[in-house]
Amino acid sequence: MTSQTQSVRGTGRVASGPAPGDASAANVAAEASARPALPPVRRRPLRPRLAPWLFVGPALVLAAGLLLAPLVYTLVLSFRGRQVAGGGLGLATEVWVGLDNYVRSLTDPALYASFGRMLVYALIAVPVTMGLALLFALLLDHLATRFRRFSRVSIFVPYAVPGVIAALMWGFMYLPGVSPIRDAFAAVGLPEPDLMGPVSVFFAVANVTIWGSVGFNMVILYTSLRGLPQELYESARLDGCSELQLALRIKVPLIVPGVILTGLFAIIGALQVFSEPNMMMTLTNSITSDWVPMMLVYRDAFVTNDLYGGAATAMIITLVTLVASLGLLKVLQRRAFGGES
Repeated sequence: MTSQTQSVRGTGRVASGPAPGDASAANVAAEASARPALPPVRRRPLRPRLAPWLFVGPALVLAAGLLLAPLVYTLVLSFRGRQVAGGGLGLATEVWVGLDNYVRSLTDPALYASFGRMLVYALIAVPVTMGLALLFALLLDHLATRFRRFSRVSIFVPYAVPGVIAALMWGFMYLPGVSPIRDAFAAVGLPEPDLMGPVSVFFAVANVTIWGSVGFNMVILYTSLRGLPQELYESARLDGCSELQLALRIKVPLIVPGVILTGLFAIIGALQVFSEPNMMMTLTNSITSDWVPMMLVYRDAFVTNDLYGGAATAMIITLVTLVASLGLLKVLQRRAFGGES
């Protein structure tokens, strides 16, 4: 064969066939060439269905421990009660009472009065909060606004103040003798207003909530505005659109989903208002211990030691909040999210 008779390069030796000493090496090479090549080792990627659960798993664990477990425990307490055996000095035992706690809560006039006061408070706080947040977001998004970053931080800072601190701070600003607001009215010759009266206290409590929550909603709406395409603004200006028309006819309609979402958050916050009136209750007689539903639950559970009645009232408030939130979201879903579930 030609390959066997040609000379090996560099040695001058004529190869007439495989040398006796190279037989084993040739066999090994032949076996290696005949052996099928192993596929390269690759790391097996995570299954597409498993990867999302790894990301949301910690959040689900926290939600189960901090939200679901207390909710289930409260639900169990709402069906139980305390029974004293052996007279007034006997041993109190926990027994199953069924729906008795719910019947007692639903027939309590204080519950409906607290819901009425909460509704008045919500009608003041929610529209003003959303209106100011939208106004500030539009002003900050305006091209001619100066000190935009400083203004954005200044509006957002009250949100970082805890609600208890804000309620105490504003409460002392309402009190006669130390209130700069009353002093300002007196300085211009006007009668000093009663900022903590039976009617004005609704505005006083709502003011604390508005002052603290406008910044958070403003940031969400401002972020939505910054996400809009700037070419749309330029086209509108070239067509002769004024800044007011640009804001009302282009910007606001395009961020309606963000407005509805923040409005839903504000409504849920109004249904759960507690810290502001509870702290200001120590400064005025206009706020009672059952002023809003959450204060009624706190009074029953920790002041009058009716833990089971408070649990039943808490479950009623939870159900009302859930129904109101889901109902409102369902009504506004098509407008806010284009009908996506």
